[in-house]
Amino acid sequence: MNPSSSAGEEKGATGGSSSSGSGAGSLCLGAEGGADPRGAGAAAAAALEEPGAAGPKEKDEALEEKLRNLTFRKQVSYRKAISRAGLQHLAPAHPLSLPVANGPAKEPRATLDWSENAVNGEHLWLETNVSGDLCYLGEESCQVRFAKSALRRKCAVCKIVVHTACIEQLEKINFRCKPTFREGGSRSPRENFVRHHWVHRRRQEGKCKQCGKGFQQKFSFHSKEIVAISCSWCKQAFHNKVTCFMLHQIEEPCSLGAHAAVIVPPTWIIKVKKPQNSLKASNRKKKRTSFKRKASKRGTEQENKGRPFVIKPISSPLMKPLLVFVNPKSGGNQGTKVLQMFMWYLNPRQVFDLSQEGPKDALELYRKVPNLRILACGGDGTVGWILSILDELQLSPQPPVGVLPLGTGNDLARTLNWGGGYTDEPVSKILCQVEDGTIVQLDRWNLHVERNPDLPPEELEDGVCKLPLNVFNNYFSLGFDAHVTLEFHESREANPEKFNSRFRNKMFYAGAAFSDFLQRSSRDLSKHVKVVCDGTDLTPKIQELKFQCIVFLNIPRYCAGTMPWGNPGDHHDFEPQRHDDGYIEVIGFTMASLAALQVGGHGERLHQCREVMLLTYKSIPMQVDGEPCRLAPAMIRISLRNQANMVQKSKRRTSMPLLNDPQSVPDRLRIRVNKISLQDYEGFHYDKEKLREASIPLGILVVRGDCDLETCRMYIDRLQEDLQSVSSGSQRVRYQDHETSFPRALSAQRLSPRWCFLDATSADRFYRIDRSQEHLHFVMEISQDEIFILDPDMVLSQQAGTPPGMPDLVVEQASGMTDWWNPALRKRMLSDSGLGMISPHYEDSDLKDFSHSRVLQSPVSSEDHAILQAVIAGDLMKLIESYKNGGSLLIQGPDHCSLLHYAAKTGNGEIVKYILDHGPSELLDMADSETGETALHKAACQRNRAVCQLLVDAGASLRKTDSKGKTPQDRAQQAGDPDLAAYLESRQNYKIIGHEDLETAV
Repeated sequence: MNPSSSAGEEKGATGGSSSSGSGAGSLCLGAEGGADPRGAGAAAAAALEEPGAAGPKEKDEALEEKLRNLTFRKQVSYRKAISRAGLQHLAPAHPLSLPVANGPAKEPRATLDWSENAVNGEHLWLETNVSGDLCYLGEESCQVRFAKSALRRKCAVCKIVVHTACIEQLEKINFRCKPTFREGGSRSPRENFVRHHWVHRRRQEGKCKQCGKGFQQKFSFHSKEIVAISCSWCKQAFHNKVTCFMLHQIEEPCSLGAHAAVIVPPTWIIKVKKPQNSLKASNRKKKRTSFKRKASKRGTEQENKGRPFVIKPISSPLMKPLLVFVNPKSGGNQGTKVLQMFMWYLNPRQVFDLSQEGPKDALELYRKVPNLRILACGGDGTVGWILSILDELQLSPQPPVGVLPLGTGNDLARTLNWGGGYTDEPVSKILCQVEDGTIVQLDRWNLHVERNPDLPPEELEDGVCKLPLNVFNNYFSLGFDAHVTLEFHESREANPEKFNSRFRNKMFYAGAAFSDFLQRSSRDLSKHVKVVCDGTDLTPKIQELKFQCIVFLNIPRYCAGTMPWGNPGDHHDFEPQRHDDGYIEVIGFTMASLAALQVGGHGERLHQCREVMLLTYKSIPMQVDGEPCRLAPAMIRISLRNQANMVQKSKRRTSMPLLNDPQSVPDRLRIRVNKISLQDYEGFHYDKEKLREASIPLGILVVRGDCDLETCRMYIDRLQEDLQSVSSGSQRVRYQDHETSFPRALSAQRLSPRWCFLDATSADRFYRIDRSQEHLHFVMEISQDEIFILDPDMVLSQQAGTPPGMPDLVVEQASGMTDWWNPALRKRMLSDSGLGMISPHYEDSDLKDFSHSRVLQSPVSSEDHAILQAVIAGDLMKLIESYKNGGSLLIQGPDHCSLLHYAAKTGNGEIVKYILDHGPSELLDMADSETGETALHKAACQRNRAVCQLLVDAGASLRKTDSKGKTPQDRAQQAGDPDLAAYLESRQNYKIIGHEDLETAV
């Protein structure tokens, strides 16, 4: 830094010395001084100390003179805010607690110190190979500034980078990390707020909090200029100028930023000092004669033994403190990366590494914190471990547990809407999702094992006598799947070096499954088990169907996301599966049904019960939540244990930062929709600007501010259909390129059924959003004025390209004359879901019957006749074959009913789904000419709940009436199905409330 640019002489500056090149004092902006009882004046005085100064008297006089001059000096806007002479006034209240380096240099600390020797503000150094960041000390103070390949360390908490050899020098200038606790021995009044922890940055993302401008740098790589000052707590950043960063901001309280509700403030965590065995204290002990008092004190001492930290929370309904447990062994290197990111966003003393110690001590420490929430980062086994410890500690109320899935499988995480794995989603968004998540209950089941009393002891020797776990949350199974898992487990224990690759593990699983399939080792399972559910003996049915695998399932997901229970639909003997109803589902599998699981099939539903008695007559492979064993003949009783509180990821509005002005959600959003090809996405997904340039506009949507992506998908599909109708007529829709002033055609190529949304809010790249997770995201969360969608089947043309500005839509007529799109010609057509489509080409009367006349036609070819016969007969394979051979889905039968009418009437859900996926959306609300009934009317008359749900989810109208004025709800009531009628009524109310007055503009 140029000495002339130092702000040491300014009122707004914080260092009084103009000698900006002093080595020891360089860049020591750091640990907060919030707990210093001397106040800001004495702290500022400490900032003016320089190495090699005179004695105490001379030093005090010099400091007083400098402080006196500091008050009257003028601010100059172009000078830097923080002098490189140092800011030791931001040191913690107890600088003497710093260890004095006598003797050999100590090893840099990489983990938190929970002992009584813990030092506040100690950095957590991690090895790094970052070559772009200069040493934080700067060229003047760096000890190895001329070495090209010196080892570097990065602090996981405040993210500064220094050479390993410079760490000792960093301690000498008293640059501290953000404090994580407070000392308990201080007699000063307790402060209930946290001060900022300011750090210099040579590179900074985002914009200045004061002026709103970005931190522009011409050459950010190896930049030596300090461009920003940011707080490690709230993440606010300011330009390193007097006009942006003022003296008063150093001592002001910190709001802790957008995640203040989940951060545990350092003022809550207190380090308790050991009691002093003084003569006065011993005399006081002798005077006490109450036995109860002695016992109480002894108990307290025993409780605090080995635990020098206590938590003193301040209760607030707005606070939801979060404990994070990370299993670094899950998901390869993902766990370590996630651990470091949470330490950056939160207080490191609320983030725990499960490879260092178990969760018990941490849960015991935080047990009295109100509104506590837990985030388990790992697999389902990690979640089960934490739930077992919560049972053991008997916390009341039990804190809810959220899941950040690492690795593969993660069926519990899928059930709670957290997905099947961590895909580099921003940690800030995860914290908001945990904070705003819904608390739901999860049934947990006991496994009580005894030896089989009907067999002699000599037959019980083959196998273990107890299961690896006596409680399960996901499933308990025996047979084929457990045998494959057991082979993998035994092979890995024998040769662990051969199982260090996830790909090799999957290949071994596949090989073991194929080998077991050929050997048919589980073919006689049904002969050696007896299953009784709530008093009902299922053994005859199991033996009749010759199951090779039996699963007792608590959650809908199994085997990395499959759904073995499926949707019972109109099967009145069974209810849809839930994880909080106190019932467990019993499912049987043959080899064929196990294979069908991967393509959407399900097993044989046997029972839904509250208690199971299982008797085995030989050693059988079993697994409990993925932990396998070979259990000797036994009698196993499965019963409900309790219900655990879990955090389910849910739809949310953007979280509002505490202590900041709330930002209201806008009533309407006007968003441009752009599509991207798979080729461009794979080539440029790390270059957001190039992807924006390669995207092709589809049109403009006007939606509510709280519109979710599932609803937005329906609007985009209808928008595309409107463009199709325009392009098939005599007009072509174009947009105006503001840079070239030439109109360019909008893409009229129809979207494929496989298109998905892209999250464009991340700083580094675009991310795909799983279609099954669309109902959990709002449009506001992934867009800023425009939405990007990925179409994997999109065919690139030479006209592809998008101007960076907002397009103006124009209509070019066939004669070649171009007119601007006239807003007066826009027509709004509302459906019951609140969706509006605008077309400038047709009057209202034309719009009313447009889709009917366009799509319906009588069968003309043999393939058309074959499709009609296949739908009526319920033959899905014949329907698919005829459609691929050129048949049309836009045909009508002799009674003027569409294919969707026939499929809904017969109740074939697979055919209904195929027509919905491949046919136009006009089929949904099309009425037959005789009764005026839609497909939803037909399904409601037949009391077919599964088909009704498919049609409603696809967007079928719930308020459309037939020729007699009856809605689908009325038809369901007349058919004698009040439950179906209630479901249709609830969906209608949801659509009225959620999607009122929405419109789509092209």
